Amino acid sequence: MVKREDIKIDVGEAVGVVAAQSIGEPGTQMTMRTFHYAGVAEQVPTGLPRLIEIVDVRKEPKKPLMNIYLKPELVKNEAKAKELAEGLEEVSLRKIAIIKESFVRKDIEIAPDVELMKYEGLDVEEIAKRIKAAAVGKVDVVDGKIIVKPKSTALKAIRRTTSKLRDLHLKGVKNIGRALVMKDGDEYYIRTGGSNLEEVLKLPDADPKRLYTNNIKEVEKVLGIEAARSAIMFEARQVLEMQRLDVDIRHIMLLADAMCMDGVVKPVGRHGLSGEKASILARAAFEETIKHLINASIKGEEDKLVGVTENIIIGQPIPMGTGTVRLSMKRGKKK
Repeated sequence: MVKREDIKIDVGEAVGVVAAQSIGEPGTQMTMRTFHYAGVAEQVPTGLPRLIEIVDVRKEPKKPLMNIYLKPELVKNEAKAKELAEGLEEVSLRKIAIIKESFVRKDIEIAPDVELMKYEGLDVEEIAKRIKAAAVGKVDVVDGKIIVKPKSTALKAIRRTTSKLRDLHLKGVKNIGRALVMKDGDEYYIRTGGSNLEEVLKLPDADPKRLYTNNIKEVEKVLGIEAARSAIMFEARQVLEMQRLDVDIRHIMLLADAMCMDGVVKPVGRHGLSGEKASILARAAFEETIKHLINASIKGEEDKLVGVTENIIIGQPIPMGTGTVRLSMKRGKKK
């Protein structure tokens, strides 16, 4: 039998409510100061905006970033870190060429910048090959310029092709716009503006064990649900600690567990945990009341009244604390 003193929390304790209150109250009081990483000329959301971003599980953070650490034997090699950083930055066609579309000639003219091409180690023929590989239409090189004749001469098709060409990836790691060498103690690492975990993991000089990205959905896609759970915990705790708010890790763990329990990261809201509750009344009490009640009526759903919200709505004791105990009395005949 379990001894009373060995139990870490009482049976029937409202752990969800306590966790929500413990994170929600300091989150509401959180200051709105912005903070940016030294050297990266992009403000990274912190405080309440970042906390909302985490619990909403946005497809991509407003400012994705990565910390890329080098392998143990290279951590003190500044030259190697700079070399790796230079090779990381994405070079798209718009960065090294002027792209003009002609609705009269029904073609697109690409005029590469000679100096930028030399700096990036590219040439016109190579760029033309990449454009051909993108299968956007007929490609010709005329007087150092690339002329693209789209497959369709419709104006919308020309505009779509132009947009596709502007974002055409030529060099570096896709989605990484900027890479800077930083120093922590006596070791060098790289901080990037933008994130691409899958591609960076393939780099031979990067240490995969210490690789960091603030993009939770990317962590889930590449490393799985357990890694995503750890990422949610780390990011939420980092936001709170940055504002000097002391929240017990168990509350954050409960939030991360609830978001990841079905094998995919779900947001806390009508499109996630709150909108998928088993109880009809609990769903209706949160948002879109009429929609939930009508859908339940159409399907003939039944509410088992096992949660907190639904019991409060109908005026019953909630199944927590003393409400977890049910007593029944059997009346027998007197002898």
